[in-house]
Amino acid sequence: MSSYLRPIGRRRMLAGGVAAVAGIALAPAAAIAASGTTTRNASTSGADSSGTTGSGSDGPGSGGSGAHTRPFGRYGTPGRRLNERTLYVDAQGRGDHSTVQAAVDATPDAPERGWTLVIAAGTFREVVAVGRAKTGLAFVGATGDPRDVEIVYGNASGTPKPGGGTYGTSGSATTTVQADGFTALHVTFANDWLRADHPEITATQAVAAKIMGDRSLLEGCRFLGHQDTLYADTVSLAEFARQYYRRCHVEGDVDFVFGRATAVFDRCELSMLPRDASFRPYGFVFAPSTAGTNPHGFLAVRCVVHGAAPDGSYGLARPWRPSSDPTAVPMLTVRETWIGPGVDPAAPYVDMSSGYHWQDARFGEYRNFGPGAAIPVPENRPQLTPEQAAGRTARTHLGDWRPSIAIFRPPA
Repeated sequence: MSSYLRPIGRRRMLAGGVAAVAGIALAPAAAIAASGTTTRNASTSGADSSGTTGSGSDGPGSGGSGAHTRPFGRYGTPGRRLNERTLYVDAQGRGDHSTVQAAVDATPDAPERGWTLVIAAGTFREVVAVGRAKTGLAFVGATGDPRDVEIVYGNASGTPKPGGGTYGTSGSATTTVQADGFTALHVTFANDWLRADHPEITATQAVAAKIMGDRSLLEGCRFLGHQDTLYADTVSLAEFARQYYRRCHVEGDVDFVFGRATAVFDRCELSMLPRDASFRPYGFVFAPSTAGTNPHGFLAVRCVVHGAAPDGSYGLARPWRPSSDPTAVPMLTVRETWIGPGVDPAAPYVDMSSGYHWQDARFGEYRNFGPGAAIPVPENRPQLTPEQAAGRTARTHLGDWRPSIAIFRPPA
């Protein structure tokens, strides 16, 4: 199966379905000032009240000679922008904003064309929310290496809220995106909450990113956490959200890719973490909760499922039927994927609840390989026929949406 997107080099960049990034002309700072966006003084340094910190390094591929000259690599500067819809984020104060959330808030609602946030190398310790009106917004890591740009926080479902109660699974998310047409390129989304640090908390779901919008495109990103790392969901049960993850890294232990979105994982790395646990399985890679009316759920194609977990210690998936949707019929297709020995080949699927069996879900595999893809018990590994597999591709899942790339040459 051919990938929807051509390989992206250092001089290429993604654009969302509503053209989050377009054009190559540089806009003068005066044009931005006229739009009402304030440019921070480049001499300002340090974190703001959110506790954001930055490494200040250009990182690989930045094209700069040092932290003080090219914090935004090849993607311009506040004084010489890619276009009038570009904002710069830097924890050391060399951009328009020192936090990601402040930059999100500075973009207009329902814009005719999407805005881009170029984010300098650094660790941004904050909770980020992209509301539904921020259509076409793009996050771009300035260095081209997602390890350099990290948005991270540490709430769990059971973490007490300042005003009482707890955050819950959705509320634990470090980054939540409701807007359609969202694009992320070379950014890490993380939740660093750890069970060992909070033995008093039993609700241990801790989401790194909850993506809910339609036509969401994430390329070369990392999602780090433990339980419920990546929540690929929709804004409402009545809406279907198409999401495309290409060459991303997702790691965790329990249900670390879950939700009801129509999500395609193309050539992604899914990493099962080791656990200090006496039970088996340690956890599961996928836990889809696809709506019964949705003909397309999760699709993993040409991925790698591996990790440092012991042999046979993980399941590949279990069906999640949330209390909010008792008619859900979870759907997962894993095809042409290398599955490592960490997955139990004899029992890769397990029931999540006694009232709903995995055999009633829409699970299927096609031409997988590796030690975890062996079929010692055929009835436990439903295999698709070529005719069935033809109906479970990126094209069938994404329909009339073709994730697109805007190619341009940033300033030298």
